[in-house]
Amino acid sequence: MSGQKVKISHLNTETRNPRTMELDLLSPGEILRIMNEEDRRAVDAVEKALPQIEKAVTRVVQALNEGGRLIYVGAGTSGRIGIMDAVECTPTFSTTDEVQAVIAGGSGAFIKAVEGAEDSESLAVEDLKKLGLKKEDVVCAIAASGRTPYCMGALKYGALVEAGTISISCNPGAAISGLARIAIEVNAGPEILTGSTRLKAGTCQKLICNMISTASMVGIGKVYGNLMVDMKATNQKLVERAKGIVMQSTGCDYEKAEQILEETGYSTKEAIVMILTGTDRETAVGLLKKNRGFVRKCIP
Repeated sequence: MSGQKVKISHLNTETRNPRTMELDLLSPGEILRIMNEEDRRAVDAVEKALPQIEKAVTRVVQALNEGGRLIYVGAGTSGRIGIMDAVECTPTFSTTDEVQAVIAGGSGAFIKAVEGAEDSESLAVEDLKKLGLKKEDVVCAIAASGRTPYCMGALKYGALVEAGTISISCNPGAAISGLARIAIEVNAGPEILTGSTRLKAGTCQKLICNMISTASMVGIGKVYGNLMVDMKATNQKLVERAKGIVMQSTGCDYEKAEQILEETGYSTKEAIVMILTGTDRETAVGLLKKNRGFVRKCIP
């Protein structure tokens, strides 16, 4: 792609917003008010894509149940959003490698832009090969423009190994949509700062990634009620949160929650099942294994 001229002026994400043609003349309060109003368009745009997002969640749940992974792929802001969603799944849901992300230019590109990395389809293939992409996995390519070569290369390679493929773009008729089995397109309108897709487009992408990962984790038993019962208690705040979760789930007091959690090595799920079924830890572990980690299914 290097050296080629690529016209992007026709893209929705590159057009000028008529409301902010004199952005540099507005007061801070006026800028903030317009930004707030425009951000609401992001939520509305995502709502229109809910049917496609639901299909994506269903496919990811299938993959996770079959031992596969959800792998986000992106460049720049899009890649960073994928990384943020993936890394937060570990403390929130105790995932190991179920949700991962790659960004054009490598992990260093999260902090500092790596010029030209997004223009390489082959670089995406190399990155996915390093992860050992297999047919049980799902590749989710994120690109506001919908035409990032790095993302296109990832989707092509995903199809080659027969993995699931999902695309998230912020332009209708995006190029990556034609390469994905499930295409999610949102249109929040032009940015207040022309072409700055870290704004509304980035918000849309984050909302969608949050939806996909959270709903998928619910779908594989990582949630009881609306509580994150598979979280890792890795600091004092989370230790106290675990106690609160056990108390809210079972109606027990603080001392009981603390006692049972210590017995389970702070496995919130095991503690809840032990208390609600009146069994010991070994039995609770067996029940959770039998019911694929769904707490509710363990309770008579």
